[in-house]
Amino acid sequence: MSLKKPAAVLFDLDGTLADTAQDLGGALNSLLQEEGMPSVAYERIRPIASHGARGLIELGFGIDKAHAQFDDYRQRFLNHYEHMFCDRTVLFDGVNSLIQQLEAQGIRWGIVTNKPMRFTDRLVPKLGFLIEPGTVVSGDTVGVAKPDPKPMYHAAAELGVAPSDCWYVGDAQRDIDAGKAAGMFTVLANYGYISSTDTPTEWGADITIDQPAQLITHIPQG
Repeated sequence: MSLKKPAAVLFDLDGTLADTAQDLGGALNSLLQEEGMPSVAYERIRPIASHGARGLIELGFGIDKAHAQFDDYRQRFLNHYEHMFCDRTVLFDGVNSLIQQLEAQGIRWGIVTNKPMRFTDRLVPKLGFLIEPGTVVSGDTVGVAKPDPKPMYHAAAELGVAPSDCWYVGDAQRDIDAGKAAGMFTVLANYGYISSTDTPTEWGADITIDQPAQLITHIPQG
């Protein structure tokens, strides 16, 4: 495959740039405790973390969004997360080094996440990025979330680059689907929150990386 150097690299947040699973799991277990239900082990939470509130409620309560109590549980989950969204969340090893290398090559970077703005806008400044993202697009920034490509188009426009000149890095099928729909080169973050029931080899990502540092090895020099 002959690769073209990107003008910008966009990243998913949870499970791609930041390890948020412990705080998400803490919010779920706080809600379960309120309901007198058993907590869920971290080993079961981590693979589901990229699916956000919906996936975690399904995991903890065994219900889907059609259930009468789902919306109440979701709102209460978010309220718990409000108080712990940055307690144990950290950047994955190598993320800051990767971003510095992108900057050194004149490649801009940004974030496109399905996380609501109420969390993203406060979490991103606390994560310790050595170079600030050029854009942060949350799940409710443009009224629709991934896998719809509109957030991707919005991020590219904010960076002043064509979508076809962007790479998108994510750890979930909706990330790859959104990137492909927007005409971006897609990168699967295989180190992220991928469950045993996921089929990432069928998602159609252009390349796969097993740690953040590997991304730079795929980017053509010059």
